[in-house]
Amino acid sequence: MISLQHIHRDFQVGDQVVHALDEVNLEISAGEYVSIMGPSGSGKSTLLNLIGLLDRPSDGHYLLNSEDVTTLSDKEQAETRNRQIGFVFQAFHLVPRLTAAENVELPLMLAGMPPEERKPRVTQTLESLGLTDRAHHKPDQLSGGQRQRVAIARATVTEPKVLLADEPTGNLDHKSGDDVINVLESLNNKGITLLVVTHDHELGERAQRQLKMRDGCIVSNQLNTTGHASL
Repeated sequence: MISLQHIHRDFQVGDQVVHALDEVNLEISAGEYVSIMGPSGSGKSTLLNLIGLLDRPSDGHYLLNSEDVTTLSDKEQAETRNRQIGFVFQAFHLVPRLTAAENVELPLMLAGMPPEERKPRVTQTLESLGLTDRAHHKPDQLSGGQRQRVAIARATVTEPKVLLADEPTGNLDHKSGDDVINVLESLNNKGITLLVVTHDHELGERAQRQLKMRDGCIVSNQLNTTGHASL
């Protein structure tokens, strides 16, 4: 499903070139649950942004469902991202003036879905995440765990094939973090390909496969043998 071939991502910082990703080769199958770990500055978020079509490689090819998406225009990449990829971030990134339901509805509006189709989809998605009674609350009226569940609802309402989570429990207490991870893993059990960037070693070991990065390179790519994985 995801194939990264000889990927490089370089940034110019002053008079120096920073190799954020350096000769990355990676294959991820549909329905996998993969964690990406490593110290700050190792390239984890850069890798996730590239897979999520928020960034382009300096060199190499990225194939998504056998299509070379590195050759697409910005508009075509945006359309592919909206159809196939969902994002969950540490900071939630909800629109403060919108209710939970309106935040979840936003990507459907951007996709051009008519209101008579959007409303039932939003209602169903909120219900599946236990948020029906919070549908008309704004973000500042929600707990951290609830805000992250709204963010997950927004990320999955378009029924993406891939869900990318960047430190999804970083701003949450232990119980709320566990609840969010259980939600993400339940989505993976339903067939969504799940990639989680985390500094939390315990969380990383729950994945079916663990990638470890250092200095822009994947230095370890191991299958889970502890039995925690959902697949």
